[in-house]
Amino acid sequence: MKNIVLLTGAGISAESGIKTFRDADGLWEGHDVMQVASPQGFATDPELVLDFYNQRRKQLLTVKPNKAHLAITKLQEHFNVTVITQNVDDLHERAGNKNVVHLHGELLKARCTQNETEVLEWTKDLNLGDLSKSKNQLRPHIVWFGEEVPLLEKAAKITETADVLIIIGTSMQVYPAASLVHYVTNGTPIYFIDPNPSIKQSDFNNLTIINKTAVNGLPTLVKDLIDTML
Repeated sequence: MKNIVLLTGAGISAESGIKTFRDADGLWEGHDVMQVASPQGFATDPELVLDFYNQRRKQLLTVKPNKAHLAITKLQEHFNVTVITQNVDDLHERAGNKNVVHLHGELLKARCTQNETEVLEWTKDLNLGDLSKSKNQLRPHIVWFGEEVPLLEKAAKITETADVLIIIGTSMQVYPAASLVHYVTNGTPIYFIDPNPSIKQSDFNNLTIINKTAVNGLPTLVKDLIDTML
């Protein structure tokens, strides 16, 4: 069975109504990114950081997977499919996507500030005084700026096995996630779905650019792959 690997980013979730939170001036909901998405920001003002993610969590619970998420489940019926996502939402899982690697963590989980392996499911507000089993403050289970991406090596190994790579909803400008495209075997078909592509046809061998949004581009590509690869 062929291996299909998808790299997904904010663009696929935006079509479900998830706010990207990053304004044109680079601010996140009016905050500098280092205030709300770094260990230093959390140490300086933990209540601000917790509230920022509480608002994101509330919004996530009001939206649903879209046609792009659901198209991936169609691929699963015929191929070995792995989704490597920069997104911290659970829309892939809610759509039925079975193999999902969250590079940047998960919004509906919390973890111990002293033991990163102590992770809890978390769907309500997270506040100061909410403690882990080892009696330490809990924090969002999110990979912040300046922190290592623990699943990057796993994602690289998965990408190496790809018979087809589909990149969707990500500008390929966010590192280290953007480096994953370089792990595919030379000649592997790469599909890049984006309404405003940041890369050119000549940037990668065997690249096809689909100048559409996730919802408009992925279902058609999935049908084409099923028709031609089976």
